[in-house]
Amino acid sequence: MNRRGALLVGLALAAAGCGKKKVAVVPPPAARPPAVPPSPAPPAGAAPTGLIERGLASWYGHPYHGRPAADGEIYDMETLVAAHRTLAFQTWVRVRHVANGKTVDVRIIDRGPFVRSRIIDLSHAAAKEIELIGPGVGQVELAILSAPANPEAPLFAVQVGAFREKANADRMERNMMAAYGAAKQVLRSGDPAMWRILAGRENSQDSAEALARRIRQEQNVPEAFVVRLDP
Repeated sequence: MNRRGALLVGLALAAAGCGKKKVAVVPPPAARPPAVPPSPAPPAGAAPTGLIERGLASWYGHPYHGRPAADGEIYDMETLVAAHRTLAFQTWVRVRHVANGKTVDVRIIDRGPFVRSRIIDLSHAAAKEIELIGPGVGQVELAILSAPANPEAPLFAVQVGAFREKANADRMERNMMAAYGAAKQVLRSGDPAMWRILAGRENSQDSAEALARRIRQEQNVPEAFVVRLDP
């Protein structure tokens, strides 16, 4: 083959090569791990499980034994129940006595304790489980175990006092109504009975805490504290 012929053959081969399209091989996308569903949020009005609260516990028996608790259930001091100021009724709480490490699981059915420095009032049976009967008051940690399925929508107020005399309770209620726009009386049966005065009507515990700070400052009521408003 002469030089001219070789050149023509080379051009033909090049043209044939240009006619073929190159196909890029794209690897398949890597498989994604299955989505992990988020933990369900607690029902509105319920505290999240695992919440830790620290403070003083006390216990109560007579004269409240056999009388209706705040949720309407008859209080039996020999069952594992308790009173809390803000948790929804039927919340289960684990109480650990810091001094000895003993724990007890209780169900919230009542409101209290009505002393600002304390966070929970245990039944006689529950206090006995963690050896709180003798000292009466002890440092504890609270962990929320479970929340009720359908708690009431949360509303909060500030307890500003408890009175044996109805006339004194009426006077305080009028003062709180004039100052903060909302106030109510709640009868705490016992011997003697006490009229609790609750000021405000807040949709969140944070706003109720802010109101409590205002009341402590403006009304000189150092024992004012937040409570849950129940139906």
